[in-house]
Amino acid sequence: MRREDAGVYALPRHHSRFHLLVRTKNLAQLPLPASVPQVAQHRLPNATATRPRHGDETVKRARSQQPRRGAARPLYNPAASPAPYLALRFSFSMAAASSVHDFVVKDASGKDVPLSTYKGKVLLIVNVASRCGLTNSNYTELGQLYEMYKDQGFEILAFPCNQFGGQEPGTNEEIVQFVCTRFEAKYPIFDKVDVNGEDAAPIYKFLKSSKTGPFGDNIKWNFAKFLVDKQGRVAERYAPTTYPLSIQKDIKKLLGSF
Repeated sequence: MRREDAGVYALPRHHSRFHLLVRTKNLAQLPLPASVPQVAQHRLPNATATRPRHGDETVKRARSQQPRRGAARPLYNPAASPAPYLALRFSFSMAAASSVHDFVVKDASGKDVPLSTYKGKVLLIVNVASRCGLTNSNYTELGQLYEMYKDQGFEILAFPCNQFGGQEPGTNEEIVQFVCTRFEAKYPIFDKVDVNGEDAAPIYKFLKSSKTGPFGDNIKWNFAKFLVDKQGRVAERYAPTTYPLSIQKDIKKLLGSF
C-alpha cells in the first residue's frame, strides 16, 4: 500500500488500550493483525472536495442520515457505497506484563535470555558499575550473598549501566572480565542498559512502575536493587546505599526459609 493511500491518524503512547485511526483508499490492501477486533468504520469525505459550509444542504442531509446517539454504526460496505477514503477505528488491548518472567533480555554476549528461565527463583536485580564509590562494597557483598543462598533458589541478575557519572564506560567484555576476575562473580552479568529515560530497558520500566522509590520512579544511582519473588513480582526496592547483606531477612522470607 502506498504511503499516500494510508496513514495513522492517532496512536497515543503509554496506554494499555488505545485507538488507531487509519485512512485508506483500498480496504483490501490494509494490513491488519488478525487478532485486532474491528470496532467501526466511518466514511471520510473526498480529500480534494471543497469543505461545505455549515448551512449547506449536503451537511444537513449527512447529519439527518447519521444514526441516533447510542445506536450501532453500520460497517462500511464498499460494494454499496465506494467512498474514496475510509477511516477505520480499531481498539487494541495490549497485554501488559504482569511479572518479570514476561521479559526477554540480552546477556553480555548479546544472546536473548528469557527471564522465564528463572521461574520459581527469588531474584535480586541490580544496576551495577565498575568505577563507583559503591563498587567494592556492593560487589563483595553480592558475591557473599550469592554463595549463601544460591542453593536455595536465589539468583542475582546484574545489569551494567553507564547513566550515573559515566562510571561504567567499558564494553560488555571488559565489564565481565573485571567483575569475574576482581570479585570472582559467579552470577550472570547482562548487556549494558539504560535504567532511566526514554531508552530505559523494558525490564527496568516494569521494575520501576511496580515499586516506586522514596523520591519517585527514577533510579537515583548505581546499585539500586529490586527483590523479586518466585512468581516474578517485585517484592522490595532498595536504595543504592542499602548493602546486600542487610536484606537477608527479606530474601529468607521469600525463599520460605525464615
